[in-house]
Amino acid sequence: MSMMKWLAAAAIAAFAVGGTAEAQTKVKVGTTLSGSGFHIPVYVAFAKGFFKKEGLDAERVQMTAKALTTAGIAGNVDFVPVPGAGSQASLQGADLKYVVGESLISQWAIITDPKIKSVKELRGKTIAYGRAGGADYDEGEIVLRRHFDMVAGKDYKVISFQAESDRVAALINGTVTAALMSFPTASRAQAVGFKMLLKTGQYLPRVGGCIWTRAEFVEKNPETVKKFIRAIARSIQYFRDEKDGSVDVIMKEFGIKDRKQAEIVWNEIHDQYSPDLPADLFKKLFVGRYRGMVKRGLWPKDKPMPDVSKFIARDLLTETLNEIGYKMQPIKTPSAS
Repeated sequence: MSMMKWLAAAAIAAFAVGGTAEAQTKVKVGTTLSGSGFHIPVYVAFAKGFFKKEGLDAERVQMTAKALTTAGIAGNVDFVPVPGAGSQASLQGADLKYVVGESLISQWAIITDPKIKSVKELRGKTIAYGRAGGADYDEGEIVLRRHFDMVAGKDYKVISFQAESDRVAALINGTVTAALMSFPTASRAQAVGFKMLLKTGQYLPRVGGCIWTRAEFVEKNPETVKKFIRAIARSIQYFRDEKDGSVDVIMKEFGIKDRKQAEIVWNEIHDQYSPDLPADLFKKLFVGRYRGMVKRGLWPKDKPMPDVSKFIARDLLTETLNEIGYKMQPIKTPSAS
């Protein structure tokens, strides 16, 4: 090959590499420190390359839910899957937009000592929850209060542990009688002899893990947001249909070493996700925060809750899902067993 032809070939190769690099848009995607069933579509998007396929150079940022919320509002993380804190921040004036959904049911379970036969036997006992104000506190507290007439601090004691692994440890050493944890962690607790007493999803349909960003980011980067939506939607489809590869992700993200145990988790939750943000469930997310803010004096009692649909980038979400022909699937209610 002549020198001129070699230089021409090298230039073409360099251009091709440079073009590929330029096509990759850098974004920061948040996840919480410990594995969460709500965030599985994000885990799948990283593990199976769906972000890369959409032209996104995605960096995973792991923080506590509180830190992620602060970072998201400040613009230091682009996509944040912490809907509860995001809804309260929106009501308090933060200019945020929800762009895509993940889970459509509450994915927590109350795990107990096997001697406990019914929820009423938890009266007077101590239950491990997560951080007050987080889903891993609120959803256990709401279910017990609304459906079993048990009030935290009155009918049972609460100890808060931010990490689910600490709740398992508290169960093992007898510090608590019961603990609220996600399905993957619950399956590990069951494997060492504890009992699943209650699934919050039986009582509490809700959007979980739905992802928001700053409204300014959506306005300036609509194509990037559409790429992100597509990646999450395709991850949800993959998790729904591809058991083997999905079980691999579950085992990695939740530290489950027994494949059969991970398969049980997949069987429980694989069809419980959708990128859509159903208006009724999305409103319930805000209603809970609104009532809590009124109760704590953070919102005037005579001031109504705003129309929360304005917090969704609905046109962009619908357009993107239509473009890829995403087929919404009926969501099954989790069984009591």
